[in-house]
Amino acid sequence: DATGLYIFRGLSSLVFRCVEKTNLILIHSNKLNMTLQPALTALGSKPAPTIESIVMHTKTQYMAILYRSTINAGQGQYALNVTGPILRFFEKYYNMFHSKYCTNQIALPDFNAGAMENWGLITYRETALLYDEEISSYGNKERIVTVIAHELAHQWFGNLVTIRWWNNLAYEIITDSSISIPQKDLIILNDVHIVFAIDALASSHPLSSKEEEIQRPEQISEVFDTISYSKGASVLRMLSDFLTETVFTQGLQVKTPLYTIPLYTDLWEHLQRIMDRWVLQMGFPVVTINTATGQITQEHFLLDPETKPDRPSEFKYVNKYFEKKKKLFITKHLLLISITALAEWPNCSISYNDSEWRLPLYRAGIIETTLALRTTLFLNSETEYMPWEAALDNLDYFYLMFDRTDVYGPMQASLMCLQDILTSKSCKYTDNKCSDLYNQVNALRVACSTGNETCTTLFKTCIKANLRSAVYCSAIAAGGEEEWNFAWEMFEKATVASEKDKLRAALACATEPWLLNRYLKYTLDPEKIRKQDATSTIISIASNVMQFSITAYPLLFSIRYGGGSFSFSNLINGVTNRFSTEFELEQLIQFRDDYCFGSGTLAIQQSIERTTANIEWVEKNQKAVLEWFKNPS
Repeated sequence: DATGLYIFRGLSSLVFRCVEKTNLILIHSNKLNMTLQPALTALGSKPAPTIESIVMHTKTQYMAILYRSTINAGQGQYALNVTGPILRFFEKYYNMFHSKYCTNQIALPDFNAGAMENWGLITYRETALLYDEEISSYGNKERIVTVIAHELAHQWFGNLVTIRWWNNLAYEIITDSSISIPQKDLIILNDVHIVFAIDALASSHPLSSKEEEIQRPEQISEVFDTISYSKGASVLRMLSDFLTETVFTQGLQVKTPLYTIPLYTDLWEHLQRIMDRWVLQMGFPVVTINTATGQITQEHFLLDPETKPDRPSEFKYVNKYFEKKKKLFITKHLLLISITALAEWPNCSISYNDSEWRLPLYRAGIIETTLALRTTLFLNSETEYMPWEAALDNLDYFYLMFDRTDVYGPMQASLMCLQDILTSKSCKYTDNKCSDLYNQVNALRVACSTGNETCTTLFKTCIKANLRSAVYCSAIAAGGEEEWNFAWEMFEKATVASEKDKLRAALACATEPWLLNRYLKYTLDPEKIRKQDATSTIISIASNVMQFSITAYPLLFSIRYGGGSFSFSNLINGVTNRFSTEFELEQLIQFRDDYCFGSGTLAIQQSIERTTANIEWVEKNQKAVLEWFKNPS
């Protein structure tokens, strides 16, 4: 105006005067935080001057505030310590300042979701935010930093840039999940291997679907699943690998859709030819390589090859790296190429001719199960955590399928030999390298499950925080009512969320059916087991019971907590994980026909499909597996 008054407009306003020939505006404030290009707006008729450039002289400082329920002082300090550095990392990564000067975080005593990225007040379960140096484990610490990073990443993808409708939920989840993982190699174990089991079902679904497919609240809850989180993160890491991290990061720094609701196509505008086949189609391909002829073929990988998917997919692209980093996209069902011995390959599922097969895709019948079991023989010379964890995860499936059969004895004896190998490589307790620490946890877990004296001696000693889960479980399994009651009393008195969680899981390790039945009833009483913990408690009990009835507790859970609960599908998948008999299949089918499942509709369909595949696999492989465990070779 006539006096030269301008207003700086952002999320907050700054009013100042400019003389006629002003060519520099210097603003000094500890609280200044810009996320958009600042704009000068004249109050009068004269136009505001054009801003030619902006320089932030110093980094923005943050204030992180942590709210908590009635807890011991200091448990929120670790979360406070990591919040600022994580925010600064994302500012640099996204090349965009965080838009809020103050970041508020609160730990809620009973919260259905694990955490929620609310603008202005981020909410968490207590186990995802609170840490005690003396009692909590390294795994607890890793979970806290991962969840905080995930929710803070949502301040950019999810809050600044959001989705138009729930069919594109993965749009914001995959970005935050893939970037917030503290150790990138762990995505193979924690996401890729996990989602393989789900996406191999004919009842799986794409990362992105049509808007009209998601119209009801329970359908929205249903898409908060392994596909959206784990497959989304895996696909995005794959994208980063073949684009290179530098190019991928630059793509995330596009500021055009700020404060808008972009479509899926905005993110993939120049990548659709490749990525549509991973985002708009369900499933994944299995690539078969014959190293004798150089022939490569691919097909849709299905747990049960005889099933017909509701959404048929013709896979066209699988990325591979060759010598000198040459990229090749397989666009045909059959391909002949020349592969050198020095070729570098990414982590993926590949099927070789029988003479060279060493990867465990045995469940789909692509290779013989005993051929897959031979991979465990290489563990004699293995010291790294990831191969051991992958092997033990796959052997868990054998336990689920055969612990009610004559395979169990020889299998247990074979696992004891593996445990001796792992224990010899991880014999001394360590607080140093996290992979060594996790290997020791695995060694103890296997020792406890096989009745090894190493585990028993720990019952009467000072138990290290990182080993408590395995020791607590084994102590309760080896005891009776007195031990169970003592653990329950300790659970009720615990003031550290992570310790309370370990005791709650261990209580499901009881071997007395009447104790487990008592505990099962506790899950329906929020005064005993919080609503947020009911699902995981029931799943823990079901995993410890050879015959768990599907008909009662999921139904009661639905009545008490609602069919739209995020937890309902997890509950159904969890309690049916070991189903492998015709009787259990009949139960499932009858259960599906009798009730409405809300957010668990897809889960019950997937459980039926998985149980059918389990029955066929056990019938086909039980004899061969028994012989192999008797004479491993």
